Amino acid sequence: MENTKLIENIFSLKKKKNAIILAHYYQNPAIQDVADFVGDSLGLSHKAKKTDADIIVFAGVHFMAETAKIINPNKKVILPDMDAGCSLADSCPPKDFEQFIKLHPDHIVISYINCSTEVKALSDIICTSSNALRVINSLPKEQKIIFGPDKNLGAYLARKSRRELVLWDGVCIVHQEFSEKEILSLKRKYPNSKLVAHPECTSYVLDYADFIGSTTAMLEFTKTDSATTYIVATEACLLHQMKKNSPEKQFLPAPVVSTCSACNQCPYMQINTLEKLYKCMKEESPEILIDEKLRLRAYQSVQKMMEI
Repeated sequence: MENTKLIENIFSLKKKKNAIILAHYYQNPAIQDVADFVGDSLGLSHKAKKTDADIIVFAGVHFMAETAKIINPNKKVILPDMDAGCSLADSCPPKDFEQFIKLHPDHIVISYINCSTEVKALSDIICTSSNALRVINSLPKEQKIIFGPDKNLGAYLARKSRRELVLWDGVCIVHQEFSEKEILSLKRKYPNSKLVAHPECTSYVLDYADFIGSTTAMLEFTKTDSATTYIVATEACLLHQMKKNSPEKQFLPAPVVSTCSACNQCPYMQINTLEKLYKCMKEESPEILIDEKLRLRAYQSVQKMMEI
């Protein structure tokens, strides 16, 4: 089915089923363009809560759809492809994380939202990349903290907060791949450019960054900043929204260590397609289902973040 017909059918199904389509910034541009809201995972989940939609179609990865279900238990949440996982979430198996926590019994557990429902349920407080520093700084200086699952984000937060954090050894395969050598080469080629980076990047990339922030923060920075050329160290599909917001500016995806031309794209995010989006809306499947006791435990850690 050609894209034009697919899009027509998607819009028709959305109206018929009273559905809302949420797309993460890292989704394929074609999916971003049919979504009702494009954003980061937590922001999208809260957008859905404010609507009267019966069905949430989450075009993103599995933990994001789970987060939407945690926050919207009375809505049906569906995902285009259940195999759309996350290397960072997968790097933190709940049973292993539970044992890790037991090794540090006097620590509060702060977990980055990019984790499974089970890990959220094991955590005291959830955070996002944009509010993690506020969450950490809300705790007394003497309070010991475990931070997981992203060790790069954790190391960045330890430097910013000047606190010692016990870090889980997890990474995002995309943000881990950016090449210091190639980024410096690109900066020499474009001397007036600015490097914007997600805090999931390695420290040697962050050390060169002109701006460090979440996907939403990077988008806002490039929209309001005076520079005209940016090197963007995060998943390359964010550039689609950057170009839409600032068509007069130039956006360059940060180069990666690998020779693979698509390695600055998340392979899990790219599993979703317009065809799969249409199919999941038509069949209302695959559906995200979470045991209610588990959901409530995970919801408590998300709520503690919201209170902070």
